[in-house]
Amino acid sequence: MLSENDLARYDRQTLLPEIGKAGQEKLKRSKVLIAGAGGLGSPIAIYLAVAGVGSLKVVDDDRVSLSNLNRQVLHGDADIGDRKVDSAARRLIRLNSGISVEALAVTITEANVLALTSGCDVLVDALDNVATRFILNQTAVMQGIPLIHGAVNGFEGRAMTILPGKSACLRCMHPGRAPSPAKFPVIGVAPGVIGAVQATETIKVLLDIGTPLVNRLMVYDGLSMSCREFKIKINPHCEHCGQARKEQP
Repeated sequence: MLSENDLARYDRQTLLPEIGKAGQEKLKRSKVLIAGAGGLGSPIAIYLAVAGVGSLKVVDDDRVSLSNLNRQVLHGDADIGDRKVDSAARRLIRLNSGISVEALAVTITEANVLALTSGCDVLVDALDNVATRFILNQTAVMQGIPLIHGAVNGFEGRAMTILPGKSACLRCMHPGRAPSPAKFPVIGVAPGVIGAVQATETIKVLLDIGTPLVNRLMVYDGLSMSCREFKIKINPHCEHCGQARKEQP
């Protein structure tokens, strides 16, 4: 049930016919895993927190450094040297003390991904490592948990929503080997835009409203201020979602 404080805090949201009080109650009951507390994870976590998603699980094994601060708006100068998940939890609770934040300073691996994602309604990919993305993607597909993908480079970014059993997955787009992690350029406004898109997609999926970016890859170019859309087809031989379909009774 929504408290009096909730009704006041989310007054503007509950005016939306797509949300209303029932939708706000559903957000309050929801649990979302945010994989990464950096450039993408920052706006994602902030907007889900202020929207009233009741439980956020933030996973990141890194610490805050000075070079993060041009884009990772969960953190500031005073947080340098702290674990990103701890800095994130402090900021998110300051923004909304009515939510729960679970901070996990671990690396997502094949060994722990099932435990990390257990009980979550949506998984959000705010990672900068393709190999780890594939681990999260495979788990989302096999467990039937929606996954919201995002990525940035320079002034550009992309986003896509994966609904297991209904849509193409990340592996459908990238059937080859994952590239080695590499340092890439980025301006802070790019993850700000894509992170906001991912947060929007998360809310839509949680509430089953609107038209998510399913089988559609949105590509944003900040320099030309344009968006393009590419249709993504399910790969029947995909080693992630193709295998999941084979294992369904």
